[in-house]
Amino acid sequence: MRPLRAGAAALAAALTLTLAGCGVGASGDDRTRLTVLAAASLTEPFDELAQEFEASHDGVDVVLGYDSSSTLAAQVVEGAPADVLATADARTMRIAEEAGATRGEPATFATNSLVVVVPAGNPADVDSFADLQRDDVTYVACAESAPCGTLARDLLDRNRVTARPRSLEVDVKAVLTKVELDEADAGLVYASDAVAAGDTVETLPVPHASEAPNSYLVAPVQQSAEPDLAAEWVELVLSDRGRQVLDDAGFGGPTP
Repeated sequence: MRPLRAGAAALAAALTLTLAGCGVGASGDDRTRLTVLAAASLTEPFDELAQEFEASHDGVDVVLGYDSSSTLAAQVVEGAPADVLATADARTMRIAEEAGATRGEPATFATNSLVVVVPAGNPADVDSFADLQRDDVTYVACAESAPCGTLARDLLDRNRVTARPRSLEVDVKAVLTKVELDEADAGLVYASDAVAAGDTVETLPVPHASEAPNSYLVAPVQQSAEPDLAAEWVELVLSDRGRQVLDDAGFGGPTP
């Protein structure tokens, strides 16, 4: 498995360089590459599923590209070499789907909701979501172009928190890193990211978060050079095993 976490501007170029000379598919060493572009919040479960996919597919390497969903959808529409796209909301998947960049109907496979995380020990004594309004508290969130940012803005409005974030980050992993490094008193991340962070952060609930979960969708990419493998990856994500890995990582099941 090759995790590939490129920034927004460099993602397409990085993917092209990774696959150059071998094409999207076969390489000079007779190995086949399956390129999966996924929302950053899917890092931990998709890393685990990629290892299992490679173990059951001799000669296949899974190349994982993580970034914000909006960036990935735009890259797929622009023709970035990829086989599968997985986004953290329906809106960004719809961008790719309406542009004809996906194959078949995207499938919803998980949900996620926002929580507040604070550094271990909670040095700023943030006790509730309402404390983000305090003048002595700094917090970070995703940019509104990313699904986690759109959701954060909605929940801030619902809870009448008018204080602005200290910074708006490109994706939820960047928000989590700021908190883990104690560069902010709090951050708005997905519940699954709080699980992945373990003891490096403490978690507080967000009122109304359960009423507004994000849905995760996955679909093969139209220009995939490995459509059969892409379909098998989607099947794995939707399988009972995929559900178990996602549950363990803190994701909810797809809503009816």
